[in-house]
Amino acid sequence: MTTDAYPLSSRNQVKRRHDRGFYDHATVHGLLDASMLCHVSYVIDGQPYCTPTFFWREGSRLYWHGSSASRMLRNQSVGEKVCLTVAHLDSLVLARCGFNHSADYRAVMAFGTAYLVTDEGEKKRALVAMVDRFFPDRTATLRQSTVQEIKATSVIAMEIEQASAKIRSKGVADDDEDYELPIYAERIPVRTVLGRPEPCPRLLDGVGRPASLRGYSEGRLLEDALRDAHFAHYAGG
Repeated sequence: MTTDAYPLSSRNQVKRRHDRGFYDHATVHGLLDASMLCHVSYVIDGQPYCTPTFFWREGSRLYWHGSSASRMLRNQSVGEKVCLTVAHLDSLVLARCGFNHSADYRAVMAFGTAYLVTDEGEKKRALVAMVDRFFPDRTATLRQSTVQEIKATSVIAMEIEQASAKIRSKGVADDDEDYELPIYAERIPVRTVLGRPEPCPRLLDGVGRPASLRGYSEGRLLEDALRDAHFAHYAGG
């Protein structure tokens, strides 16, 4: 990419509420990096499908993985047009009219052509990032994957051709005259918060939680932990 924003066309332009649309790399990438779960939409023989999966970003390229036997991965390996989406729910909005009930959210739609990663170096790097992007430096401490395990795993990549982010953050927004009505309204914040870690009950004596996992601490927002892990693995993003 030679600019700091994704190109705009009818495919990725926010159609309603243009003020909520963002196309700059900083906003789009920031929302992607704060998540690990996406939904990938594609069409096989005229039938639409949408598959949830884990993903990660390297520059303007997105990666996801799965079983080599997966219908989704088999189909996308031949250059399938796909749309990858991520959404963060920030609040529930209860207004004074059913029409104005809403939610605050941050979402991304990314468009591109998926391809199977066959280059040995790229796949090796991707399989490391599949773990280390979320848990920096963890792969080096693990049992190495067997040849069969690697063979059973496929990696799909997609260069982001176009993308858009859409953000609503205004809370309750009633019609002016409705504020005079004796009706209760509120905004209910929503957050995904990490719980207390639960060590495997079959840990060997003396095996403690590594310092590299301190970012995943009880009470912390998941999106903050994921964003920090991305910056740690990619040395600044």
